[in-house]
Amino acid sequence: MSVKLNEYRTKQINSILAATSQEEVKSSIDTTIRMLKQSQVHAMSIPGFVDEIIAQLELFNPMNKNAQQWSNIQVAKIFFYRLKHLWAIESLN
Repeated sequence: MSVKLNEYRTKQINSILAATSQEEVKSSIDTTIRMLKQSQVHAMSIPGFVDEIIAQLELFNPMNKNAQQWSNIQVAKIFFYRLKHLWAIESLN
């Protein structure tokens, strides 16, 4: 299953970098999370998937990206951190 998650992660990162707007970044993230939930991916694996993407996004150097890509990276990190926060709240209920 980790190979499948690695493929999803790679596609998600590429989609974030190629997005032309914040809305496109959010839509891409929403679509990926929905696909993970609908596929055979165990629900407990999704937070780890998100953590790995955040870690990968943190490694990007702004000097190696254009302004749109860097903006997309920052927005994606915000969206992923919000997802983690929402999941933490849901787990308390």
